[in-house]
Amino acid sequence: QVQLVESGGGLVQAGGSLRLSCAASRSIVSFNVMGWYRQAPGKQRELVAQITMRGATQYADPVKGRFTISRDNAKNTVSLQMNSLKPEDTAVYYCNGVSVSVGYWGQGTQVTVSS
Repeated sequence: QVQLVESGGGLVQAGGSLRLSCAASRSIVSFNVMGWYRQAPGKQRELVAQITMRGATQYADPVKGRFTISRDNAKNTVSLQMNSLKPEDTAVYYCNGVSVSVGYWGQGTQVTVSS
C-alpha cells in the first residue's frame, strides 16, 4: 500500500502561478506513470499531465505551454508547476500513480483561480 499526499493548492489571481507537490509514502521508482488529474464542480475528473518513469511527459491541450510536470525519484515526489493560471483551471487537483497495474490516488488539493 502507498499513500499519496498533495500540497500546494490555494487561491491565486488569474495570471498567477502555483506549484503542486505530491509526496509518496514509499519509493516511486516502481510507478510506471505518475500524473495529475483535476475535477471541477459538476464535471468529470480529467487528466492534466502525466510523466513516465523515464521522464516522458504528456499534457492535456488546455494546459500545454503553461503547466510543467516533473518527478524526483530520489525524493519520492511529483510536482506540477502551473503558470499563467486561468479561472477555468479552478478544480480539485489529484495526484495519481500507477504501479504494477494498480492505481493510487491522493486526497486532492483545491486550486481556485479568481478573475
